[in-house]
Amino acid sequence: MAWIVLVLSGILETVWASALSRSEGFNRPLPSVVFGVALVASMVGLAWSLRTLPVGTAYVVWVGIGAVGTALYGMVVLGEPATLVRFVCLAAIVGGVVGLKLVS
Repeated sequence: MAWIVLVLSGILETVWASALSRSEGFNRPLPSVVFGVALVASMVGLAWSLRTLPVGTAYVVWVGIGAVGTALYGMVVLGEPATLVRFVCLAAIVGGVVGLKLVS
């Protein structure tokens, strides 16, 4: 169950990072509220997961999901460049996260 909560918390990290960019410096109310709610929920889920998972592995998985998810959001929704090099780098992050999970 801790891994499921951790993955959901990592997805919420993508939500709050994306909402933060949409908030325009907290000048737009709805994205600002989405940011705050997703941030708190993401941190609560991470903290709950850390009760049973090793901190190093759990944190890397959480950050990896958030980083890759946010980068993909930027490419798909915001029109950021979707180059082969970017995808290779994202694959390297995923590979590192999976590797750490497998050895933990």
